Amino acid sequence: MDTETTVTGNPLPKIKENATPIWLIAISILLPTSFAMLATSATNVAIPYIAGFFGSTVDEANWVITTYMIANAILIPMTGWFENYMGRVLFLKVFISIFTVGSLVCAMAHSLNMLVLGRLIQGIGGGPMMPISQAILIASFPYNKRGQAMALFGLAVMVFSILGPTFGGFIVDNSAWQWIYLVNIPIGIFSVVLVHCNIEELKNRIKPKSIDFVGFAALTLWLLTMQIVLDKGQQYNWFDCTWVCWLTGISVFSFIFFIVWELEYKAPIVNLRVFKDKNFFIGTILGSSVNMIIYVTIVLLPSFLQSLMGYNAVLAGMSLAPRVFSCIVMLLLIGPMVEYLDNRLLIATGFFFLGLSTIMYANLNLGISFNYVVIPNILMGIGVILVFIPVSGLVLGTLPKSELSNGAGLHSLCKCVMTAFVVSMSSTLVARLSQLHQTYLVKNLSNFNLVFQHKLHALTGNFIYFSNNFATHKAGVLLYKQLLAQSKLMAYVDVFELFALVAFVLIPFGFLLKVPKKTEIKK
Repeated sequence: MDTETTVTGNPLPKIKENATPIWLIAISILLPTSFAMLATSATNVAIPYIAGFFGSTVDEANWVITTYMIANAILIPMTGWFENYMGRVLFLKVFISIFTVGSLVCAMAHSLNMLVLGRLIQGIGGGPMMPISQAILIASFPYNKRGQAMALFGLAVMVFSILGPTFGGFIVDNSAWQWIYLVNIPIGIFSVVLVHCNIEELKNRIKPKSIDFVGFAALTLWLLTMQIVLDKGQQYNWFDCTWVCWLTGISVFSFIFFIVWELEYKAPIVNLRVFKDKNFFIGTILGSSVNMIIYVTIVLLPSFLQSLMGYNAVLAGMSLAPRVFSCIVMLLLIGPMVEYLDNRLLIATGFFFLGLSTIMYANLNLGISFNYVVIPNILMGIGVILVFIPVSGLVLGTLPKSELSNGAGLHSLCKCVMTAFVVSMSSTLVARLSQLHQTYLVKNLSNFNLVFQHKLHALTGNFIYFSNNFATHKAGVLLYKQLLAQSKLMAYVDVFELFALVAFVLIPFGFLLKVPKKTEIKK
């Protein structure tokens, strides 16, 4: 055994340094994270097919998404607690195994309830994957290589999330939706082996002596009621429904109680005091805002193409493919950029690109070609990486290593909550604004409007082989359908303009972050 001698002459064992290459650590932790993100976003485009397979409505099938998000959100902030309680290696192996078992249950589901159960198990296993991978990469890579670490993290989280709709669309149009989950099973088994061989145990961890049951119950109740309200609010006309009001009140009360309890309890399940760190607080706001803009476009663009342009699932998913390519190219370049350029300037530039691409979506119309969405998607991919990678590094960069997993869990929770909120609100805004535009446009369908009369007579001539009354009625119905399509198009445009404004407003906020010097990095 290698030894070193003390001043007293007694030999002491030499501490063995970590011999595992950091690239192997990165692969071991990011492989399961990547496929967890892929399965999550790929499921969204498969919902109509799942509903048809089980003979259920789309609203019932949406519980497949809702259940996963609830379980995911509950487990995310508990990442640091579980890591300290179980140890890093056992923690990873257990939760990867849970996600793999959940994937198997989903693939073998013979009823919608069984599929929902499988997604619940998947959510429990997949929830901590993103924050723990971010924390391990931050701790494993030296500071001057942190840009490369976050580029790899961006590859796992951003690229695979964006690739999900394309992957899911290809699967459901060319095979069975069960393959979305089947591909995770061998990956999960292989990931457990990689973690066992390459990930080292967390040193100097302090194992919690007690379990904060009250904090966990408040967290669960808050997120459960919030997600149900967000998922079902539009369907039941929001606060016109009594049970939606009750659940909203319970959610707000649980949220306030959770914050007060975690701040006052001696052994909280989540340490909320990390929000006192300026970088963590501002970085979490910026990271959540990026997620908002990304997922609004991920949800609304395929929805626009499918509902108004008649695209199938594959083409709707492929509409996001240019974003993936620009993300990958930027990931190859972002490492040196983060190392040599002011990260705050990169963040400001990224928000400019995000605003520019989103405002380009606001020029959509019903006559666009598929190629029209290529340029905005390329710009979106550039902006996403320019913001996401520097923010991911700076948000945890000033936290002590003992708080990395806790901070990563809270950061991910905030992004998850804001994503769920904005996806629900964007769908609601499209529905409500569509009704508003319809109210204003319908007055143009008047006998006193010469343009309408000319168009009506022209269309009536196309149905001349019917009776005159029937032909006029048919033409009127066709014009009204066009009015509905135009109303919905204008609603999509309004929502894209709103989030473009959000991106432009956030440009200067990146300069509030502090870029720590090497001598200031906390050990």
